[in-house]
Amino acid sequence: MSENTANASFMEKRTWSRFTPMERTARFLFYFVTVAAIVVSAQTIEIIPEFLMDAPEQIGDMFNRMWPPALSYYPDSIHEALLETIHIATLGTLIALILAVPVGVMVAENVTKNKFLNWFGRLILVSSRSINSLVWALLFVAILGPGPLAGAFAIAFRSVGFVGKLFGEALEESHKGPIEALEASGSPWFSTMMMGYWPQVLPTFWSVALFRWDINLRESAVLGLVGAGGIGVALNTALELFYWDRVAMVLISMLVVVGLVELLVTQIRKRII
Repeated sequence: MSENTANASFMEKRTWSRFTPMERTARFLFYFVTVAAIVVSAQTIEIIPEFLMDAPEQIGDMFNRMWPPALSYYPDSIHEALLETIHIATLGTLIALILAVPVGVMVAENVTKNKFLNWFGRLILVSSRSINSLVWALLFVAILGPGPLAGAFAIAFRSVGFVGKLFGEALEESHKGPIEALEASGSPWFSTMMMGYWPQVLPTFWSVALFRWDINLRESAVLGLVGAGGIGVALNTALELFYWDRVAMVLISMLVVVGLVELLVTQIRKRII
């Protein structure tokens, strides 16, 4: 048999397959686990088919009650609540920045060489991110009483984990050249931090701060549901009284403010970065 004939025979016997046997097994296991999780979850949460069948009708009825929105409700109750929400988000973000900077320095291993401080800082970040803002609000309402101050502290303690983590990662990604030059010249730690690290992470810091303020504005809008002030109080009152036209006005106001803040933050971040 010639060499060309042998090669042709070999090519005819080869079959092309998109996935290897191991990949096919992994895909089967993934789909099986996904379907099993959906089935188990559906049984656990006790889905009632009658309610699902009735949902479109209920949604239509709710929208009918919402329209037209109660425009007269805005100057009486919504305007001041919106300003209070913005103040809660702003104050909470500022407190979070003050608290997050030292925590971010602690978790950055190239800045802080002490392993205990590294792990302690990570514990603070994980604790902050693990607890939802509504839970923080409930805790501070119990400590400080109902009102916007509890909401501001809830936003702050929730934001520390987010800002501190990103700030610490920015410190760890800093270029070593300027740092090594400062250390070689005998610069103290604080001077190295301010002259070597801070100029490099400053754009990231402000970008994260603006992004977190945008998020906090959205989160602070619902803190009033647990008594932490803001427009959530007006929303909760309208819901409890079944004034759906007022609910619609609150939701529209929140949507407009969040949209404007999103545009503002986007433009500022473009100029910073």
